[in-house]
Amino acid sequence: SFGISLTCGESEDPPADVAIELKAVFTDRQFVRNSCVAGEWGEEQSSIPYFPFIPDQPFRVEILCEHPRFRIFVDGHQLFDFYHRIETLSAIDTIKISGDLQLTKLG
Repeated sequence: SFGISLTCGESEDPPADVAIELKAVFTDRQFVRNSCVAGEWGEEQSSIPYFPFIPDQPFRVEILCEHPRFRIFVDGHQLFDFYHRIETLSAIDTIKISGDLQLTKLG
């Protein structure tokens, strides 16, 4: 599994707002997303048309930030939209990546 979060800073206390958190769970074949605003996690979303990841195979994740939503692409194919839950998009300034993966490029 691996996770990608776009956050508004790195504060732990109080916790920074999480504009979007993506979690790929290979065992369940899910790509879960959520956000946390003012310390409260929203409703988790997990519906996807297909699971795009194959263990030990390279992939490219793109997160586009548009007016009403994030658009998530994997290997050039749009997988889902996630509508903004935070009000100030300009406050997003940190990316956190965790889990069992090897980064080859971040741009």
